[in-house]
Amino acid sequence: MIDPLLSRRQWIQGMLGAGAAAALGGCSSRPRLRSGAPSDIVIRENQHPGTRDWLLTKTAVDPATKYRCRWIEGYCSHTSIRAGETLTFYVSTNPASPFTLDLYRLGYYGGTGGRFLTRLGPFPGSIQPDPPVGPKRLRDCQWEPCATLQIPEDWPSGVYVGKLTTTHGGWQSYVIFIVRDDRHADFLFQCSDTTWQAYNRWPDQYALYDNGRTVWYWGNDVAVSFNRPYGKYCQILDAPLSTGSGEFFLWEFPLAYWLEGQGYDVSYISNLDTHADPRGLLRARGFLSVGHDEYYSIEMFRNLQQAIAAGLNVAFLSGNTCCGRIEFQPDFRGRPRTYERTDFYGPRDPKSISGMETLPHTSPNSAELVGARNLGPFSGGADWICLKPEHWLFAGTGMKQGEGIPGLVGWEWHGDPAKIPGLEIVAGGPTQSAPGKLNGGQYTATIYPGPRGNFVFNASTCWWGDGLSAPPGYLRPSVYTTPQGPDPRAQRITRNVLERMRR
Repeated sequence: MIDPLLSRRQWIQGMLGAGAAAALGGCSSRPRLRSGAPSDIVIRENQHPGTRDWLLTKTAVDPATKYRCRWIEGYCSHTSIRAGETLTFYVSTNPASPFTLDLYRLGYYGGTGGRFLTRLGPFPGSIQPDPPVGPKRLRDCQWEPCATLQIPEDWPSGVYVGKLTTTHGGWQSYVIFIVRDDRHADFLFQCSDTTWQAYNRWPDQYALYDNGRTVWYWGNDVAVSFNRPYGKYCQILDAPLSTGSGEFFLWEFPLAYWLEGQGYDVSYISNLDTHADPRGLLRARGFLSVGHDEYYSIEMFRNLQQAIAAGLNVAFLSGNTCCGRIEFQPDFRGRPRTYERTDFYGPRDPKSISGMETLPHTSPNSAELVGARNLGPFSGGADWICLKPEHWLFAGTGMKQGEGIPGLVGWEWHGDPAKIPGLEIVAGGPTQSAPGKLNGGQYTATIYPGPRGNFVFNASTCWWGDGLSAPPGYLRPSVYTTPQGPDPRAQRITRNVLERMRR
């Protein structure tokens, strides 16, 4: 571990001295996992008229719970679903009120961020029961459905929201789901929905982090279910206007908005698709891990690792990635819609947090997949500092050694890079708990070569998307440090990564 009191200049010199091998000059000869010209599905989709009506305008949080919008809240039967399959919606209104459900696909759409698709309802509305507290504090709703929808064949892959609105009072919240496909695409955008659910405290203090005694617990014997609404997100941002949507609008939408605005050929999947569909990963040239991508099953880890071995490019445009190991269990219908934390991906850390010491630490090291790993102090912020300006990653940015993109690293990151042959540390520096106050952490952004001319890039920050765009409704985080919004250097670095992937 590098002394946190080293100056930035000393730290950079140390990293460059310890740097790894050759640049990835041979990436262009990689055998393609898919063939043919890129699809124009995303371009054509974003030519439809857009609207900002998908934004919530009136919501509230019940102070007795701190997280739920009891006036109207709901969830969907699937995290991701294909066209032609049937999606079921479950909604509760308290007090009982008729309500409508307006469905939108999220994207660029001329800067509006969404396209209106259809209205369902009005429905009568009723108070649905809170589920009992089950084993391991599981809250697994068994609500009566309000509507079903066969996903139309012309709905392209994407992230979709349903805006719920009560007739009495006009209260609103979201439901969220992913429409996936099986086509060849340049890029797979993996939504981090196992992490969304892990932090979901609905109805009150029932996240994966609550064991009934500690509100930031990090052990086992606590389970969560996808069969429940998403409450207001519980840390970093006070974002009641995102209630019902997990973390998508907070950390992931800026990347999706930018990708679609640039016309990239992208298809969307859930963490659960990475878990259950290893062959599906090979239909793309590049895989994108986005935002706060903390929770992986061992199947996710192995499936992605094997896809890299087969030639898939991967960009971890995320932080805290592949930190907690989860295992899925059947819900009350027998579907794998619940899970619990069972381990930590990596060695024991002397700075572990409450409960982590009870985990066996027998899982693989996340650095073997990502390029660097999660370690104490686990959180903090920093500028994203260039260490290898001659690398193709920085082509066209004009960045010099030691130059940083202000505040782009946060709130969680990766350090302790793996000893993978050819791995290069392309950016890095000390982290801080407040401006100018170092906290002993060292983040490292890395690139390592795959076995078939492919590569794996690790941006080492949850906030990468902040450097790309600021969609309608976006809230800028500010804790430990404050990112400064869209930056042409971050945009060019991302474009360099994507263009290298699809060669």
